[in-house]
Amino acid sequence: MSNAHVLTSLLQYKAWANQELLTDLNRLDSLTQQAELHAALRILNHIHVVERIFAANLQGMSHNYSATNTAETPTLEVLHQAILETDRWYLDYAAGLSAEQLAERLNFNFVDGDIGCMSREEMLAHIVTHGGYHRGAVGRIMAQLQLAPPRDIYTRFLHQTEPQRREP
Repeated sequence: MSNAHVLTSLLQYKAWANQELLTDLNRLDSLTQQAELHAALRILNHIHVVERIFAANLQGMSHNYSATNTAETPTLEVLHQAILETDRWYLDYAAGLSAEQLAERLNFNFVDGDIGCMSREEMLAHIVTHGGYHRGAVGRIMAQLQLAPPRDIYTRFLHQTEPQRREP
């Protein structure tokens, strides 16, 4: 299996896991669980902002972010739509990359001013792992509210999207 295929699969998984979590967040009561919903939205917005920053870095473009979150917290509906669009962008972007482009190192600046240099492949891997880490924090918020968080693990994704994997 090539690196490009693994990255594509992981980006598909990321989009699937985001969809699962965003849908499950509708179970939170915006009145009685307002603080928890706000915390979850702040975490998810952070993921989204970082992904938009890296999308700009991957394209060699500037972005308008000065931090890894925004001052205002978007609504669940607005954030859900923005995340879906960003997930689609990453899937389309990665699909068009050659092995040479994946390996190419790009220079960029982090929002704190530090200089960075990563290959496109490393940046895409970062997007997947960074989102997974923070989705876990949102899942913990849900668990503390006695709501089962989504089982958004890669093995579940693979077997749900490719049920033939379970055949002998």
